[in-house]
Amino acid sequence: MAKNKLAKFADMERFSNVFQCGAREIDDTNEVAQMAGHWRERYFHNDNPIVLELGCGRGEYTVGLARQYPDKNFIGIDIKGARMWAGAKEAELAGMTNVAFLRINIEMLTSFFAQDEVDEIWITFCDPQMKKATKRLTSTYFMARYEQVMREGGLIHLKTDSPFLYTYTREMLRLNDYRVEADTDDLYAQPHYADAKALQTHYEHQWLDRGLTIKYLRWHLDKKTSKQEPTIEIEKDTYRSYGRNYVSTTNN
Repeated sequence: MAKNKLAKFADMERFSNVFQCGAREIDDTNEVAQMAGHWRERYFHNDNPIVLELGCGRGEYTVGLARQYPDKNFIGIDIKGARMWAGAKEAELAGMTNVAFLRINIEMLTSFFAQDEVDEIWITFCDPQMKKATKRLTSTYFMARYEQVMREGGLIHLKTDSPFLYTYTREMLRLNDYRVEADTDDLYAQPHYADAKALQTHYEHQWLDRGLTIKYLRWHLDKKTSKQEPTIEIEKDTYRSYGRNYVSTTNN
């Protein structure tokens, strides 16, 4: 397993569609950090919208979106390179020119994108981080970071199996008066939202096979001068208490 990981990391270094940067490497001379504000001209060589997938994991959703929307540029972001390798390799072998991968901690987002450079964000099956709000990718902590790199009114999508994260995010959106375009606690029971149903991640297949419903939210990023963090009590996802392989559908 260790040798396999090392081989993947070596591949990641040579893939032309992968950019990697550690927190200690960020300075004015770092080539990856210098991409901020220049992704279109230096990598994509077009003026198409830029879409991020945060916590992209294996990258299959990033690659799938890039195939589905050739008139948009997609960047999958995650810190785990061994997982990201699969999507990066697939895109590299296919010669896809509208997809890239950025291996960084998502909290460092503002160091790699300029103001208004990003048009859209997808958050797909991220860890709900039930213990600490600031780690949730839909928290006001992260929303403030998205505001620094996204254009006004840009779209954010959340797909999740987690009732906890879905409930938390709905309350965050309500408290801060964000413009919600789509809201369902059972995506595949709806006749709408074809774009959100067109692709399924590895984990999404698992959750559906085990009887869990998929929740989906889509909203506009309206830049706020201040934001309120939800304080309501939310029931924890019981199946996650037993690890990812145990599933209880009692609270779905």
